[in-house]
Amino acid sequence: MLRIDAHQHFWTLARGDYGWLTPELVPIYRDFGPNDISPLLDDANVDGTILVQAAPTVAETEFLLDIAAAQDIVLGVVGWVDFEAANTADDIARLSSRSGLVGLRPMIQDIADDAWMLGENLTPAFEALQAANLTFDALTLPQHLPYLRRLLERHPEMRVVIDHGSKPLIGEGVITGWKEDMAALARDTCAFCKLSGLVTEAAADWSIDDLRPYVDHLLKTFGPDRLIWGSDWPVATLASTYGRWVETTDTLLSELSGAEQDAIWGGTALRAYPGVAA
Repeated sequence: MLRIDAHQHFWTLARGDYGWLTPELVPIYRDFGPNDISPLLDDANVDGTILVQAAPTVAETEFLLDIAAAQDIVLGVVGWVDFEAANTADDIARLSSRSGLVGLRPMIQDIADDAWMLGENLTPAFEALQAANLTFDALTLPQHLPYLRRLLERHPEMRVVIDHGSKPLIGEGVITGWKEDMAALARDTCAFCKLSGLVTEAAADWSIDDLRPYVDHLLKTFGPDRLIWGSDWPVATLASTYGRWVETTDTLLSELSGAEQDAIWGGTALRAYPGVAA
């Protein structure tokens, strides 16, 4: 089975469009590219990656698509468009005509209005995304989950991947609310969910036992056929090495069958992102 890292980033600081990436984030405040991740993939026996946007610009998406065209390890790109722009449908059509684009991701976690995704003005963007056979990556926080559920009621045929388990408050030990909302999404929608980005939501001295209740809940509700493994590298290096997250995942999934583990490590990603160059 192909092993896929379904969530990682590259960036070049000189581009100047990463507003969230400041010098205070010392470990990741530098350029990251294919040469940085290739040895990590080799050590973890990961065959390829899905490259995800980190800046809210079409120009960055084009930059990522250029990398994907030149790098065999990049199997697909989740990019960005302005969902509110009058020409959004044109941007989606143009970008999707390029080889490599598999999804789109507005940076919902950074938008002040928690109900933003329900704006009627966004409907053309969601319709264009579906027409282009792209997947919607939902970069949400726990407070966004009720709105996401309503969005999926409006667009039940839209393929959706919830990034990072919707970032539960692991470091604060809070599971109530998130637990019920994620269970409802798993029960009432066809959304997929990424098993990624959890270590940066945990305390600095996190342990596997800190993560286990959240991972077990995702396994119980979404199941292996709707869970997708990702590293969130290099953001994850704020809390873990690549190898430690791989080893932690192996431990957390150790009671699953081989077929179930294969699904999370790659099989589910191929179904969630049909455009991936497997």
